[in-house]
Amino acid sequence: MGENCHQSTQNLVLRDYCQRKNYKYLLSGTEYSINNSYLMLQQLVDEIPVINGIVAYSLFQMPENQEKRLQIINKILDRNGELHFALENLKISNNSEIDRVENIWLVRQTMPNCISAI
Repeated sequence: MGENCHQSTQNLVLRDYCQRKNYKYLLSGTEYSINNSYLMLQQLVDEIPVINGIVAYSLFQMPENQEKRLQIINKILDRNGELHFALENLKISNNSEIDRVENIWLVRQTMPNCISAI
């Protein structure tokens, strides 16, 4: 379910997002290309609060498994960090914003089961 596009394109989107929000863009972390691997993300989460937050290219690069996804999000919030999704122009900086993101996930997961033509 992840969003895939060339790394250079993702970096352009991340830099633009950070520039528009007046955030300091430090460095782009690239996840290993192993299915369901989130080692780099976990490493970035561990760096909070040294860094203020994480900007991901897309919400759909997060784990598909809701329990794993929420575990990462809650760890970021517990450390007073923020999680941003540049492509969707969304952020999670408190618990109330989690519901909106999770609703988007539910819609995305439901889409393959919807009627595509009548």
